[in-house]
Amino acid sequence: MRFPAVVAIATFLAGLPAHAQQAPQEGIQIGLSTDRVAITADFSGADLTIFGALENPDPLISRQGRYDVIVVLEGPARSVVVRRKSRVLGMWINTSSETFVNVPVSYSMATTRQPQDITEPNSYRQLSLGINNIYIEPEEKRGNPLTIDEFTDALRERKQALGLYSDNIGGVQFLSQNLFRATLHLAPNVPVGTHKARAFLFRNGLFIKESSTQLAIVKSGFEQTIFRFANDHGFGYGLFAIGLAMLTGWLGRIIFRKD
Repeated sequence: MRFPAVVAIATFLAGLPAHAQQAPQEGIQIGLSTDRVAITADFSGADLTIFGALENPDPLISRQGRYDVIVVLEGPARSVVVRRKSRVLGMWINTSSETFVNVPVSYSMATTRQPQDITEPNSYRQLSLGINNIYIEPEEKRGNPLTIDEFTDALRERKQALGLYSDNIGGVQFLSQNLFRATLHLAPNVPVGTHKARAFLFRNGLFIKESSTQLAIVKSGFEQTIFRFANDHGFGYGLFAIGLAMLTGWLGRIIFRKD
C-alpha cells in the first residue's frame, strides 16, 4: 500500500522546477572603490577597505553567524634570496644562502574571527591560505629539506618584521546578512605592481567559494618619473647616478674642506 504513495511523491518532485528542488549555491563577490593606488615618497602606510557581498546566502545560517569570510591582498611574485650570516674570524659574513621563486612580495589577510574558529588547518594548507601556508618554492628542490624549512621560516619571519606579511583578526565585519567590509593594511614599503585581492567564503567550517579582483599600486609624482626613467633607460640612469654621485662628492669636498 505504500508503493503508490512513494510513486506519487516522486512524480510530484519531478514536476517541480530545478530551482525549487535545490537551493542555489552560495557565492561571494568583492569590489574595490578604485583599482589603482598611487603612493609618494612620504607614504607611511594606509588601510585599504574592500567591500563584498554574499550571493544566495541561507537566511538561517546568516542569522546564526555561521558564514565566515577571509580576504587576502597578495603582492606580485618575485624571486628572493635568503642569506645566513655567521661569525668568521670576528666578522659577520654570508656563509650560505637559499633562493626561492614566485614569492609574494607582500601578503595581508583579514578574517571574521580567529582562524582556528573558521575551518580546519588542513583546509588552510589546501588553499595555501594564511602566512604560514603560503607556498614558498625553493629554486633547488633537491636540497636538504631541513635547511630549506629553516630558510623558509626565516623568510616568513623577515617579511613579518618588515610589515610586508600581516594579518588582521576581526578585520572582516558583516554590515548586514549579505554585505561585509574588510580592512587590510598596506605597509609603508608596500611594493609597486599588480596586487591580487581574494575573498574566501566558508559555511560551518567548509570552504564554499572564492572571488578575486586586481589592484595596481604605483608610484606618483617625481618618484614615478624617476622610477619610469630607470626602467626604460637603464644605461642613461646609471650614467646619471654616477655623475650625480661625483658632483655631490666634489661639492662636499669644497664645502667642508679645511683652509
